[in-house]
Amino acid sequence: MQTITVEELKSKIDAGEPVNLVDVREPHEHAEFNIGGILLPLGKVQTMQVEDIDDLKDETVYVYCRSGNRSGQACLILETLGYKNLVNVAGGMLAWQEKNK
Repeated sequence: MQTITVEELKSKIDAGEPVNLVDVREPHEHAEFNIGGILLPLGKVQTMQVEDIDDLKDETVYVYCRSGNRSGQACLILETLGYKNLVNVAGGMLAWQEKNK
């Protein structure tokens, strides 16, 4: 699993690069603040209910959560399911909001 800083990810988004974002937080967290990722809570990843992102197996996928812990766990699980290019967003949405005020 690779990692990316929130600054690097924001640069990609701001430059118009196509990025596949997956948010592994809970629905209420996603509703409060999100950067446009597909909502796929960690609990669903843990029970392998990942059909919402089946088409991203061979794509680069940026996985984020609140702080970077759950997304790291999700990346490890998704790797075992055959996802090839997973990138954990270091610091998660806490860092995103801190750096992008």
